Amino acid sequence: MDTDTKRIVVIGAGFAGLWSALGAARKLDELHMPTDQVEVVVINGTPYHSIRVRNYEQPLDDTLVPLADVLDPAGVRRIQGIVRSIDLPNHRVGFESGDSSTQWIGYDRLILAAGSELARPAIPGLHEFTFDVDTFEGAAKLHAHLLALPERPEAPGRYTVVVVGAGLTGVELAAELPARLRGIVGDNASAEVRVILADRSAKIGQAMGGAQPVIEEALRAQGVELRPGVSLEAVTRDGVQLTGGEHIDAATVVWCGGMRANPLTAQFPVSLDAFGRVPVDSFLRVTDVPGVFAAGDCARILIDGERPSVMSCQHSRPMGRHAGHNVVCDLLGLAMLPLCIDWYTTILDLGPWGAVYTEGWERRLASQGEAAKQTKRTINCDRIYPPSTKQREDILQAAAPVVQAPPYTVRGAD
Repeated sequence: MDTDTKRIVVIGAGFAGLWSALGAARKLDELHMPTDQVEVVVINGTPYHSIRVRNYEQPLDDTLVPLADVLDPAGVRRIQGIVRSIDLPNHRVGFESGDSSTQWIGYDRLILAAGSELARPAIPGLHEFTFDVDTFEGAAKLHAHLLALPERPEAPGRYTVVVVGAGLTGVELAAELPARLRGIVGDNASAEVRVILADRSAKIGQAMGGAQPVIEEALRAQGVELRPGVSLEAVTRDGVQLTGGEHIDAATVVWCGGMRANPLTAQFPVSLDAFGRVPVDSFLRVTDVPGVFAAGDCARILIDGERPSVMSCQHSRPMGRHAGHNVVCDLLGLAMLPLCIDWYTTILDLGPWGAVYTEGWERRLASQGEAAKQTKRTINCDRIYPPSTKQREDILQAAAPVVQAPPYTVRGAD
């Protein structure tokens, strides 16, 4: 590469990272900027973009999008590696690839889009004996374990699953599991299937506003046992111990206990929020760190000028598109675009029962049952995917720094 070439480095290829890179590539293409003048490089630990929010589902075959199919047509260079160090004074990033020692790559502008990871507190047995759906690999491991349950010796709790954490992921997984487990164990043992959703909140789905009673109704209708107001004290090979000393026999424990930003955020000289996120302004620039932008789960922006962004693809995707656009503008001295999203929705999958669709930060119930389920399918299987055509024009067009309208649903149905 010519020594005069400018380089934009994007850390991560999740929802924010992928769209940051494509947003930058789109702006460079709009400016007719050749790659020997400005190049975009993505560093990611895997060769695919994971539709992570679908990990509670099965099968997961179509949830991995090869990065080559999306980034290569857009002219974005890919590096498969895990970033370990960010050297801000020297404008370089250190990463590990395979068994090699740390390699370094310089940047003129940087976008941190490393995402988030499952928070794992120091609870005895949590690391050793729990499953999760935080990653594709984690979800695949859980499903393989469930498939093998019928081959295990009969024991108390063989077909009992305890899901700990009733946030959105925990609720969606718990709603899926009864039918999935019954399909695995067959008619003879279906009566032994037991799915328990435990959370320390006073109510399951407490933060879901007007949808909370509907969520309880849907879970109970599918046989999920609800255990609000409890905390996990320990996990063993044979089950869990809850607050108060109660022990539940369970061959399967799934931890869904909340998220934290990627630990790379700790390398920035800024005050992190409670989730470990770096603060960014409306242009996605990291506060007081020149030349560095951040997007997605590792960044905190006042998304509507007042409320902080949520750690979800709903905000990560437009944050990425704007960060990519703005990083090019910042590099070339052009005017940037502020990001403001004045609407918020939550569409929660409730398994075979259907789904719920809420609007606003107070989560007003707008739709439920099959109507909301159709909307959720559209989101999960279409709206959040990059174009599959492998055509440069389609991919760059999808990366425009615009905010999509709220997803459509049939209101008041069911």
